[in-house]
Amino acid sequence: MASASVPMAFSLSSVINNNKPSSEAFFRPLPLRQPKRTLFTTKAVSNSKAQINASLKEKAVAGLTAASVTASMVVPEVAHAAGYEFSPSLKNFLLSIFAGGFVLVAIFGAVIGVSNFDPVKRT
Repeated sequence: MASASVPMAFSLSSVINNNKPSSEAFFRPLPLRQPKRTLFTTKAVSNSKAQINASLKEKAVAGLTAASVTASMVVPEVAHAAGYEFSPSLKNFLLSIFAGGFVLVAIFGAVIGVSNFDPVKRT
């Protein structure tokens, strides 16, 4: 199957004449076909803002949902349901990220310090 698709990427003349393909055959995009007819008609877009018409019931449900989520977060037991402690694996993961950042800062600091220690002046 791969051998059947390779000649399609080459230009027609290089395939017929058995020439090596040039690089332009790979960088030239294929022409796009224009549709003969349009399936959907497009209307001119006006500059007015798009309006979403939602029913009063949908608006009420959305408002009640937002209010219930907000009210549940106000209750301290719900807001701190996970507790204040990290799991040991999460704690080790975060500490490894901080340690890696410290090592990177130390390496960059050493490189900058050594490069400023004895500057080379070229004229």
